[in-house]
Amino acid sequence: MKTVMKKRVILILATLLMVLSAGAKKGPKYVFYFIGDGMGTNQVMGAQYYLADVEGFYGIKKLGFTEFPYTGLVVTYSANSDVTDSSAAGTALASGQKTDNNVLGLLPDRKTPVETIAEMAHKKGVRVAIGTSVCIDHATPGSFYGHRPHRNNYHEIGTQLSESGFDFFGGADFHSPYTSDNSDEGNYVQAEKAGYTIARGYDDYKAKAAGSDKMLLLEKNPNSDHYLSYAIDRKEGELSLADITEAAIDFMMKDPKKGFFMMMEGGRIDQACHSNDPGAYVQEMFDFDKAIKVAYDFYLKHKKETLIVITADHETGALALTAGDYRTNMKVLQYQDMSKDAFTAMLEKKGREIGDILTWEEVEAELKQHFGFWDKVRLSQRQTDRLRNTYVETFGMGPGELKEGEYFQVSKLTDAAANVLTEAAQINFGVGCHSGSYVPVFAIGAGAEQFTGQMDNTEIPMKIKKLAGY
Repeated sequence: MKTVMKKRVILILATLLMVLSAGAKKGPKYVFYFIGDGMGTNQVMGAQYYLADVEGFYGIKKLGFTEFPYTGLVVTYSANSDVTDSSAAGTALASGQKTDNNVLGLLPDRKTPVETIAEMAHKKGVRVAIGTSVCIDHATPGSFYGHRPHRNNYHEIGTQLSESGFDFFGGADFHSPYTSDNSDEGNYVQAEKAGYTIARGYDDYKAKAAGSDKMLLLEKNPNSDHYLSYAIDRKEGELSLADITEAAIDFMMKDPKKGFFMMMEGGRIDQACHSNDPGAYVQEMFDFDKAIKVAYDFYLKHKKETLIVITADHETGALALTAGDYRTNMKVLQYQDMSKDAFTAMLEKKGREIGDILTWEEVEAELKQHFGFWDKVRLSQRQTDRLRNTYVETFGMGPGELKEGEYFQVSKLTDAAANVLTEAAQINFGVGCHSGSYVPVFAIGAGAEQFTGQMDNTEIPMKIKKLAGY
C-alpha cells in the first residue's frame, strides 16, 4: 500500500513539474547586444533634437531604438577609476566583472581571465557573432574574446580571435596584423588556419558565405586607422555596421536550431565625440540606429525567441545640449557634409595638387561648401575673424612656394571650423575624453523587462546570461 501511495505521489509531482515547466517562459534563443561606444544619454537626446529641429518643431523625434518599451540608466565606473576606459567597460559588459582601465578580459591582477557571455554561449553550442565599425581587435569587440594585460596588445588580441572558435567576426580590419619584427605568420594566416573564410566587403561575403564554416568579414579598403569610414564620409559600396549586422544574421541562421548571441558595436560614435566633431557624431548615431533596425526586423519575425539589448560602455565628450542660451539650434549640423578628418585630408590634398599654399579665398570657399558657413549658417563677425586668424596661423599670410614633402598642418583650422559649427548649433563639448556620466540601456523582446531602473554595467551581461541560459 505504501509503495503504491509513494508511486502516486511521485507521479503527481512529476506531472506537476511537467505542467510548471510547460507554463514557464523560455529564455531568448536569439540575443542581440548592441554597444554604442561613447553613447551617453545626451548623445541620444541630441540626435533626437536634431531630427525634430530639421523638421521645424521643438521637442524630439525618436530614434528607432528609443521606441523600445524598457529603458534604464547604467553606471560605468571601472575598478580603479570613476571614469572608465573602453577596455574596462567592455570587460564589464562582456563578463560582469570590473577591472582596471586599459585591462582587457582579465581581473585587475592582470593575470586571471574572466569568462565572457560570448564564451559561455559558445561552450553551450550557441552560435556567436562579434561585429564593430572599428578594428575587430579594438577594446570593445576584443573584450568578448580576448584576455590581455593591456588593450594595446592588438596583435595578441587578434591571435586570440582565431583561437576563440566563434562563428562570425565583422569589422574594418586587424589593427596590427603582424608583429613589429614579423616573427609570426600574422593574424590573417592564423584566422585562415583556424577555419575562417576572409571576405572583403559585403559582396565578397555574399559570394563566399554558403561555402564557409566560419567567417571573418572585413572592409575592402579600410582607412589607415583600420576603421570603417564615418557615416558622413561613406562612399557607395563601403561596408557599414548595418551590412555587418545583416551578414551576421544571415550567417548565424545557417543553423537556426542552435540560436545565436551577437554583439555589435557602433565604435565611431566615440571617435566623433573624442574629436568634438558635431556633424559626424549625429550621423554616427543614425548609422547605429540603422544597424539596430536590421535586428529589429529580425525580432518582428521571431518575437517570442528574440532579445535586443542596447547600451553603451561610457559617455565621450561631456556633451552639453546648451551653450548657455536656453535653446539649441541643432539643424545647422545638416550642413556639415564631411568629418573633420576628411576635411583636413581634403585641404592637404588640394594644396599638394596645386603645389602651393591655399589662399584665404580658397579656404573660405571650402568652409562654405562643407560646413555651410555664411550662406546657410550665419556667423558673427567674431566667429569669422576667428576662422580667418586661424588660417593665418596655419598658412601664414597667403601663397608661397610649396616645398617638396611639406605637410600642411591644417587640423588647427579644421578644429576651429568644427568649434564654430558647434557654437552655431548652441551645444558644447566639455572635454575630448570620456566622462563618468550615466549611459542608457534600451531593451525589447524575451526578458526585456529585466532592463529597467539604475543598474551597474556588470549587471547587464549577468541578466542576459540568466535569461538565455548560458
